Amino acid sequence: MLGQNQIFAAPLAGISDKPFRQMVRFFAPDAALVTEMISCHSLVGRHKNCLRNFDDYSDEGLIGAQIFGAVPELMADAAKIIEAQGAKWVDINMGCPVPKVATRSGAGAFLMRDHKLAEKIIYSVVRAVKIPVSIKTRLGWDAEHRDWADLVRIAADNGVRWAALHGRTRSQLYTGAATHPDVHDAPIPIIANGDIKTCADVQEMQKLGYAGVMIGRAIYGRPWLLGELSGVATRPENIGAVVMRHLDLVLEYYGAKAGIPMFRKHLAWYSAGMPNSGDFRIKINQISDEKSLKQEILQFWGCVDAI
Repeated sequence: MLGQNQIFAAPLAGISDKPFRQMVRFFAPDAALVTEMISCHSLVGRHKNCLRNFDDYSDEGLIGAQIFGAVPELMADAAKIIEAQGAKWVDINMGCPVPKVATRSGAGAFLMRDHKLAEKIIYSVVRAVKIPVSIKTRLGWDAEHRDWADLVRIAADNGVRWAALHGRTRSQLYTGAATHPDVHDAPIPIIANGDIKTCADVQEMQKLGYAGVMIGRAIYGRPWLLGELSGVATRPENIGAVVMRHLDLVLEYYGAKAGIPMFRKHLAWYSAGMPNSGDFRIKINQISDEKSLKQEILQFWGCVDAI
């Protein structure tokens, strides 16, 4: 399951939905992808207003589904659903820093403060499924509590196969430079996450003992990045065609009413740094119909051929 120097696409809330994963997969057919985090309550309750609760992963290749929650029994039930839907492994979120998850729900990064609860969740999930289980965590709650190694040991003792480690504490959120400790002595393989953007970054993580890397925000507007870092793809010349393919996948999945507003952030990332991108973003933020949006994309990127 975990290959040598594996390159993962990180679980990104509001980003790593099925259409985006399909785009990443187009450029990196064998890459390891992780879904955006899924609430165990929403998944077990089969809340119909959340499409990702019903994703079929069986045709998505090497993909893990990430779940979060603070109730061991519900997390175990959610893991069983994920397994039945075709995920290749289950990832437990133990690092999300946002208050909605980490404080009010007692999940995500909060589990770095409550190792007993973290252990109960890990124990329950590992024993609920036959597929591998991983965790994703951070260096610690804050600079005074950088106890990631303790949590990793607990995970290893309870059957977790590998861990992704984001090089920031919870209190840092996503600010400041990520720092990556040496992990040669870790009891399970560790995947480095945080500020990894280039092949040089990947090589540096290998020197520190990491079994692989996980690419997060660097992939915004660049679904080909995993392919580049893996050496199986290059930056496409025809970005407009990539944008149009991504839009079609979003429209197919969400429909125009929900999909077009959701796609605006991707258009901002795709167009970043290009001439007149500011004017383009102003225009597309006022568009709500498919035909007009595609016309603006064609005008901005010029002639668009299919990819």
